Amino acid sequence: MPDSIEQAKRALRADLRERRQTISAHAREIAEDGVKEQLDALVESLGARSISCFLSTTTEPGTHAFVAAAVARGIRVLLPITREDGLLDWAVATPDADITEGLFGLPEPVGDVLGPIAVNDVDLLVIPAAAVDRRGMRLGWGRGYFDKTLGSMEKCPPVYAVIFDSEFVDDVPRDVHDQPVSGIVTPTRTVRIAASPA
Repeated sequence: MPDSIEQAKRALRADLRERRQTISAHAREIAEDGVKEQLDALVESLGARSISCFLSTTTEPGTHAFVAAAVARGIRVLLPITREDGLLDWAVATPDADITEGLFGLPEPVGDVLGPIAVNDVDLLVIPAAAVDRRGMRLGWGRGYFDKTLGSMEKCPPVYAVIFDSEFVDDVPRDVHDQPVSGIVTPTRTVRIAASPA
């Protein structure tokens, strides 16, 4: 059975990846503005002073403008750094930080590296996703970094996945290690997902 789940995930990821490739540069700019507006409002509503966020790739809904504005407002933003062992290190975002290509070609900060437990102190986690379903189950890109991070946190704060509107779907394939999210942020809306029994 796990093989069929993995195959379903692979097929859905491939479809979503292909759809993201077709989004125009102009539409991406509009999406980044919308994501910034939605995340700003979410941070404000939660009173978050310390958050984690990811640096988006060119095909993801953009987070760079949000991160820069949050840092400028004095919010502590931790950015993930991928490790070979499947865990995430973290670095504090700064206004003038360099960005380099990490494992898998992902944009990552250059700076003082904090260990995996640094994220335990944040008020909000903002994470990437390929899709999220109505129950809050998240389909990631298959490397398991964020599932491991969420699964290892003793006291997990709210977790919001950033996706395009069309990626909020009825159902995603789910495996035992997959971790749900508290809600989604898209370029046009923020949806809080009520916790439901697994």
